[in-house]
Amino acid sequence: MKLDLSTPLELIGRSAQFQRIVEILAADGDLLIAGVPGCGRRTLVKQAALEVGAIVLEVDCIRATDGERFVQLLGEAMSHFEQALIQEWVVKSAGEFFVFNPEASGGKLKLLRSLNQKQVSQAFEMLLHLPQHLAESMGKRVVLILQGFPHIRSWDRNGLWETTLRREIKQQTEVSYVLIATIAETSSHADETIYPLEIVSLTSLADDVLAVWAREVLHAEGLTFDSRSPAIEVFLDAVQGHLGDAMALIRRLKTLRQPDGLIRVQQVQQGIHELLKDLSIVFESLLMLLPASQVQLLECLALDPTEKPQSREYIIKHNLARGGSLQGALTGLQQKGLIYGSKQGYRLALPLLALWIRQRLT
Repeated sequence: MKLDLSTPLELIGRSAQFQRIVEILAADGDLLIAGVPGCGRRTLVKQAALEVGAIVLEVDCIRATDGERFVQLLGEAMSHFEQALIQEWVVKSAGEFFVFNPEASGGKLKLLRSLNQKQVSQAFEMLLHLPQHLAESMGKRVVLILQGFPHIRSWDRNGLWETTLRREIKQQTEVSYVLIATIAETSSHADETIYPLEIVSLTSLADDVLAVWAREVLHAEGLTFDSRSPAIEVFLDAVQGHLGDAMALIRRLKTLRQPDGLIRVQQVQQGIHELLKDLSIVFESLLMLLPASQVQLLECLALDPTEKPQSREYIIKHNLARGGSLQGALTGLQQKGLIYGSKQGYRLALPLLALWIRQRLT
């Protein structure tokens, strides 16, 4: 495969999706971009926003534990706009709910204390008007990226905050919002008609595409895979098309540089071993947070991949729970971005996690 030198490395293999995102943002569209952790969702959106000349705001919704905290996080994100415009907005329109301190570190636009729930909701709606106001004042588009947005449903039980957000931003001509979620989330939005979302899904990169990317990244560091050994094959087998895992392994390979700049099988294997050792605490903690049924299923799929985990033979072979319990475990793992769905054969979405589980259990 030949590399198109006009394509930035981070967009290799994603050109079609990138162009689609650019079109959506340029046309004032709102977007759900789905994929497993580490597949490059945020990078792609940021590059597309740059392409259309938009200002990017980011909110980590996992940190939002209730409505008040969600408003505070939105305010912190919008604090990065031009300070004079925010100060003017607070003085003229929002002094009842917000205070702006240009000297404060971190978030400078903050909710006033002691607001009741109704006032927090009113502040939320008012804050959602701010990006459009600022975009018009600055003559630029705004892209609001909501990382892990589905997590707000843990407290937004009736979907009131989500509905309000989508209704308000849908009316704004200079603002797009982007939900970053797992592939499982696509089924929740596919049939919506009231506040429709464009959906872009990112899957694993093909081996030949990832090989081109890896070689170019290493070449920039004066490194190359030894063509006389299966080093590149061992590398590709370990990362299984996952861009995040590939990046992590390449960073490790850089530390194992040999005088001749060649990366041999031994260096790849050593890099994998060291990386899994460093990640073991993270992976252990992850398993501890999962329900027992999900841990059991995750281990089964890592050790014995199958496209039919619901089959009678697979259930009996691994002593899995039947019926709703198994389906609940499958759905839970998909929603967490740990496994793909039926179209991708229920394989583990994080290759290094799968490799770590296999080594741990065998």
